[in-house]
Amino acid sequence: MLAPTPTLDAGRLLEQIRLLGEIGADAAQGGRTRIALTDADKAGRDQLAQWMRELGLEVRVDRIGNVFGILRAATHAGDGQPLMIGSHIDTVRNAGALDGCYGVLAGLAVARAYRTSGAAPRRAIVVAAFTNEEGVRFQPDMMGSLVYAGALDLQAALDTVGTDGTRLGDELARIGYAGDMEPGAIVPHEYLELHIEQGPVLEAEGRLIGVVENLQGISWQKITIQGTANHAGTTPTRLRHDAGYAACAVAAFLRDEVVAAAPDTTLATVGSLRLEPDLINVIARKATLTVDLRDPDEQRLQAAEKRLAGFLAHIAEREGVEIETERLARFEPVVFDAGLADDIEASARRLGFSHRRMTSGAGHDAQMITRIAPAAMIFVPSLGGISHNPREHTDDEQLAQGAQVLLDVVQRRLAHT
Repeated sequence: MLAPTPTLDAGRLLEQIRLLGEIGADAAQGGRTRIALTDADKAGRDQLAQWMRELGLEVRVDRIGNVFGILRAATHAGDGQPLMIGSHIDTVRNAGALDGCYGVLAGLAVARAYRTSGAAPRRAIVVAAFTNEEGVRFQPDMMGSLVYAGALDLQAALDTVGTDGTRLGDELARIGYAGDMEPGAIVPHEYLELHIEQGPVLEAEGRLIGVVENLQGISWQKITIQGTANHAGTTPTRLRHDAGYAACAVAAFLRDEVVAAAPDTTLATVGSLRLEPDLINVIARKATLTVDLRDPDEQRLQAAEKRLAGFLAHIAEREGVEIETERLARFEPVVFDAGLADDIEASARRLGFSHRRMTSGAGHDAQMITRIAPAAMIFVPSLGGISHNPREHTDDEQLAQGAQVLLDVVQRRLAHT
């Protein structure tokens, strides 16, 4: 007698994406806002936990608030090191419905496929929703998976103070998700993450599946420039100590020199710039800006950081300003597991889906989990390359097909357990 074959319920997956997308929805501004550990995030977590329990999954929450739904294996021996599928359900402000959520709910769809078919997996399957991936309210981003992988101290994370002055540990307790499981207690045998691309490559090339081989290194820093406020009409240029000018010079240097040194790989972004006193007729006494540097090669990323540091020293001396830097985050580039990537490509080919090997430009929980387990990612197209935006969109058929690849990879990996 043939064993039952797990079958994807694409309709239920799409319905759950829609229902989760209604939590935190803003009718006036569009999109939805479920920033980590807010009431809206609690509502999203509650809904996810309910769906997990409806499937008979064992729900566990660890001390950093990561939520896990566990589908036990056919035998006790198969529960030792599970196959984990995960992402996150927190959002930026006025976000789309897919970033992170698609990966978690696709993991739930895989568990559902096994449940409804009556086929017990040979290795346990764990669906994970990691805390504070976006890093909007509490920094750094990808915090839940970072703590889970042992790369960030749990107490330091719990003591993090948010942009609104709240303490992360207190907010976890307030919303009822300060769990008792130690982070990292469930050690995955392998980790898979299905995600929208959040970029334009797949759509531009007419490809359906991205086989993600690696992920860029990320360097975040905040730069504070102290100058001297003075009258805009009476102070000669040669006598100014203009923090606003120095900040703009940094932004121009990043584009003209740092990016130009490796234009095909290095990215540099000044995403936030604030001037004080912020008056039209007053030379800025202070400028605060952020710099986001990315490159898939660690040596090139270090070279970009060194070029920026050299220019900051130069501009400080030339303009007579004081410059301080603060590192906000630093993650080295990640190369995903070759065997998992090969299986993702083989599944796409077997299902007749166009595909390509690619690099992830954004950070994901998968890059943290690589510290403790083999990991890989699957991408589906993003319309116009748009994400972190209410206009974020992937066609329903493409969402279903991406989940089908995920299920196929899981079945193949578990068949060889």
